Amino acid sequence: MAITVLTVRPLPLPPIKARGEDINFVPLSEGAANAEVLLATGTDPVDATTIAALPETVGLIANFGVGTDNIDLEAARVRGIKVSNTPVVTEDTADLAFALILAAARRIAAADRYVRAGRWAEHVAFPLGQRVHGARLGIVGFGAIGQAVARRASGFAMKVSYWARAAKDEGTALGAAHVADLGDLVANSDIVSLHLPLNPQTRHLFDAALLGRFNPGAVLVNTGRGALIDEAALVAALEAGTIGAAGLDVFEHEPQVDPRLLTMDQVVLAPHIGSATGPCRADMGARALGNVIAFLETGKPHDRVV
Repeated sequence: MAITVLTVRPLPLPPIKARGEDINFVPLSEGAANAEVLLATGTDPVDATTIAALPETVGLIANFGVGTDNIDLEAARVRGIKVSNTPVVTEDTADLAFALILAAARRIAAADRYVRAGRWAEHVAFPLGQRVHGARLGIVGFGAIGQAVARRASGFAMKVSYWARAAKDEGTALGAAHVADLGDLVANSDIVSLHLPLNPQTRHLFDAALLGRFNPGAVLVNTGRGALIDEAALVAALEAGTIGAAGLDVFEHEPQVDPRLLTMDQVVLAPHIGSATGPCRADMGARALGNVIAFLETGKPHDRVV
């Protein structure tokens, strides 16, 4: 008898087996009374209502993504449903974060539009960017991705500081200084890069008050979660020049983006593509299916979050 795994959306999944049986992937909208797993992507909301409606046989929500803020973890915990993720996005996301640092500081997207519009040929002066080499980089959140960004920063002789709940040995090894006060970190950074998970404590952590402590002209990059920043407050800070430039891969209400950001030449925008390389997505798929198989065969997914 085949094993049933529900999927929130259609996914290009290969034929796989567990317990010597085929696994059938069935859309959640069709339901299945005997389903044992729900497979979701990081952009699929799996709220308390969805979890409550799952068959009693479901014992795992396997997330195709490292973040799990799309899942009501407490509702899963109450139901006794395990949750797993795919923590294999570190290097690709760090690559994108550093690309956004360079693009925002050096105004690459604006320069591209300037050339395409023929303004270079018209001898219209292009605004100066900011130096990245030797700049002060503040990293907010010093987990695997934050540390990977710090490694890249060493090649640019950047002075790296980080904010985390406690100092880490990895910071010492990377020559990065721990700063206990977040306000002090942003006030003493030329570039700030965000690498925190989203939870009730970090939502709108970057509010108007904190954004107001940035150095004039500083660059803010976010490849974490959009709601870490109060987007309306960010727009106001950019309009006022409190923040000089921003590189954003994530947004508070994605896929909707504040239309004012779309008009700002000092802002570089990307559509949540931190993990969007072929090899990374293949790694994520393999990891997600590995968690599904491990749960079905042993009751224990490899990358359990709850």
